[in-house]
Amino acid sequence: MKRLGIMGGTFDPIHYGHLVAAEMARAEFSLNKVLFIPSGTPPHKERSDITAAELRFEMVERAIQDNPAFEISALELRRIGPSYTVDTLRVLRRTWPEHELYFITGSDALRQIFSWREVEEILMMTKFIGAARPGFDARDFLLQVQKERPETQERIHYIEVPALAISSTDIRARVKRGQPIRYLLPEPVRLYIQQHGLYTAQVMSDKS
Repeated sequence: MKRLGIMGGTFDPIHYGHLVAAEMARAEFSLNKVLFIPSGTPPHKERSDITAAELRFEMVERAIQDNPAFEISALELRRIGPSYTVDTLRVLRRTWPEHELYFITGSDALRQIFSWREVEEILMMTKFIGAARPGFDARDFLLQVQKERPETQERIHYIEVPALAISSTDIRARVKRGQPIRYLLPEPVRLYIQQHGLYTAQVMSDKS
């Protein structure tokens, strides 16, 4: 069976941490393709200043354009209301019936999956790949899964991703302070942020 990686997130903005995690997961788990799905209205995000969907979509599109194994989907951006993972996976199972699904997410988010809506169905539809910073100790969480959810432990995996020291939060803050972000994210994305004046103090003020 073919394998489809799913890289969801706000991507505000997308950076090398996201891209390295996707590529490492693709190689380690023999994924045929990784589908990037920018979120529409993330139910777990408390920020009120999330960049417009079409701008985040364009940044992802520019970031992945040179990798033939990466694709982008507007699935969640077309959805009205909160973007729940279970709804996205249901659509993907229908759209890619010949593929086994692998959901790539950050290790912090992975620790929260048992609080997600309809998690039992989620775990039936996909396997999880948690991308963690080097030195991140996942043993306590994996032991918890083994003890409390032994039937799911074979569906949860970890990989270490050096570039995850980079964060979207830090990039936004650096732009607002006028600090450089070159080499933290693909150059086409940096130029797009500059062209549209994203994350500047003025833009932040206008949205508040």
